[in-house]
Amino acid sequence: MSQNYPYDAYPGLPGSGSTPPPPPPPRRHHRRGLILTGAVALAAGATAGALIGHLNPTTDHTATAVSKTALSTSAIAARVDPALVDVVATDSYQQAYSEGTGIVLTSNGEILTNNHVIEGATSVKVTDVGNGRTYTATIVGYDASHDVAVLQLQGASGLTTASLGNSSSVQVGDDVVGLGNAGGKGGTPSVAAGSVTALNQSITASDELSGVSEQLTGLIQTNADIQAGDSGGSLVNAYGQVIGMDTAASSGYQFQSQSESAEQAYAIPINEALSVANQIEAHTTSADVHIGATGFLGIEIAPPDATSTGSGFGGYGGYGGGFGGQTGTSSGVEIAGTVSGSPAANAGLTGGDVITALDGHQVTTAEDVAHALVPYHPGNSISVTWLDQFGQSHTATLTLTTGPAA
Repeated sequence: MSQNYPYDAYPGLPGSGSTPPPPPPPRRHHRRGLILTGAVALAAGATAGALIGHLNPTTDHTATAVSKTALSTSAIAARVDPALVDVVATDSYQQAYSEGTGIVLTSNGEILTNNHVIEGATSVKVTDVGNGRTYTATIVGYDASHDVAVLQLQGASGLTTASLGNSSSVQVGDDVVGLGNAGGKGGTPSVAAGSVTALNQSITASDELSGVSEQLTGLIQTNADIQAGDSGGSLVNAYGQVIGMDTAASSGYQFQSQSESAEQAYAIPINEALSVANQIEAHTTSADVHIGATGFLGIEIAPPDATSTGSGFGGYGGYGGGFGGQTGTSSGVEIAGTVSGSPAANAGLTGGDVITALDGHQVTTAEDVAHALVPYHPGNSISVTWLDQFGQSHTATLTLTTGPAA
């Protein structure tokens, strides 16, 4: 039985104002849908203690306090709120935006959030809950396969940092509280109390607009009412320690054996999130981890339900699908258009063409395109092979330019 579990960042839409109505359930949280695929076992990661020292190199910060006794929900919120930020990521190509949450890792403004919050962004603004100031953020790096990104706030100092727990010690039945920027409203973070209902869960995250899917494993499942905009926020234990990063949620899940519905939400264990963040902070690239500016190809990939008017078409991320959709064929990936003046447009690619290979490797899905471009940066060259609308094959070497996060 397949169910959709959308990411829980809040999508802003062109011309809709600050509080656009949510799409129909169950896809009510973000531009991606999550489909439950079953549970998998995952070995525990590195302990949070070692990671905290690595990610908090400065000494002028004030960490949120950890209690020795269980706290009330309101007391937890009072302790954790100052170490959260509101994130607004803007895609200037589409005049669209995404609103989410982040966790303060260092006093000089290193922020942990979900990759899907900043995916496709041409600019990112972050408001620190602790001091109320708004900062411009740069994207240090991201790992789409684990849905983790690290931001750096410009000119930040003295920020309150999060007290991080050890997610390997989390057990089913533990009380938790989810905190974040629900509804993209900003200000005092929302509060959602609940308990851990399962561990080591595996879900497939599929972006409704870009069509790119990622398999997320080892997740903490909770019945806390995580809302749109909470992506990148804190899942906190009863002692005020962050043990997970809110990532996805859905209401209205119908059990096969019951008629009633129940809330299900998912968080990335903080140990795993920090392990990825440490790779990014150390500028350690891999097949999944991208550091620095994104190489921009400038193609748009049409969503399956795109109409002739172009509604539903997405924007242009590193490959063109930051907020875009995808159409895959057995022979390649069809594009809907290109950005004027982009490397793809200058090479002669146009709507209706089918990209068959990147850097000599066959591509048949938007995921293939996205993953193929992870190692590339502005100024790098890449070979692109495509079929035009008359079936003629072309190959050109394109020099990537600076673009939004893929």
